Amino acid sequence: MLPAPPFALLLQAIEEEVTEVDPTIAEDVSAAVDQSTLLGLLLEVGPVGFVVFAILVVMSVHSWAVAYSKQRLLSRSDKVNGSFQRAFRRIGSLANINAASERYRPAPLVTVFDYGYAEVARQVNARGRISNSASVERALALAVSEETSRLRKGLSWLATTASAAPFIGLFGTVWGVLEAFRGLGQSSGATLRAVAPGIAEALLATALGLFAAIPALIFYNIHSGKLREIRSRMQDFGLEFFNLAEQDYGSADGTSR
Repeated sequence: MLPAPPFALLLQAIEEEVTEVDPTIAEDVSAAVDQSTLLGLLLEVGPVGFVVFAILVVMSVHSWAVAYSKQRLLSRSDKVNGSFQRAFRRIGSLANINAASERYRPAPLVTVFDYGYAEVARQVNARGRISNSASVERALALAVSEETSRLRKGLSWLATTASAAPFIGLFGTVWGVLEAFRGLGQSSGATLRAVAPGIAEALLATALGLFAAIPALIFYNIHSGKLREIRSRMQDFGLEFFNLAEQDYGSADGTSR
C-alpha cells in the first residue's frame, strides 16, 4: 500500500488534534483532507474551471504529439540530407546524381536538387547550355522556401501553446479566487471548507497552465533551432548545385546570361 501524501497526513493530524476542541473545525479539516487528492479537487471544480482545465489538457496533449512527430521528421530529414549530400559530392555529375536521387527521398536536399535540375534541364534542352543563371538561382531559392514551410508546419501550435496557456491558466486562477470569495461570502464564517474548493481550483489552473506552456516553449526552441540548421544546409547546397551546374552546362567562356 502506498504511503499517504505528506499534506494529507498533516491534515489528518490536525483533524485528530482539534476534534476535542471544536467539532466545526474538525469537519472543515476533514473536508480539506477529502479534497487533497487530485480527483477530489477535480470533482469540486465548477463548469468554468472544468472548461479551462479541458482546454489546457487538450493543448498540452496536442503539443506533445506535435513535438514528437516534429522530432522524428527533423531528425530523419537531417540524417537523409547528410547521406544525399555525401553522394552528391562523391558523384559530381548532375545527370548521374539525378538518376540516384530517388533512393534519398524525402530528403529536403533532394527537393532542392529537383527544382534546380528541372530548371537546368529546361534551359539545356532549349539552348544546349545554361542561358539564365538567375532563373536557376530563383528555382533553388523557391525550393528552399517550400521545404522550410513544409518542415515548419506544426511549430506554430507549439508557439501558440507556449504563449497562450499561461494566460488561460491565469484566467482559471482568477476565477478560482473569485469562487473562493463567493464561497466565503455564502458561508456563516471564515471556514476552510468555504474557501478550499476555490483556492484548489485556482492553484490547479496555474499548475496546468505552466505544465502546458513550459514543454511547448522548450520544444519550440529546440525544433526552431534544428529547422534553422536544415534551412542553412539547403541554402549552402543550393550554392554547391549552382557551381556544379555551371561546370557541367555553363557556356564555353564560363559565363551564363
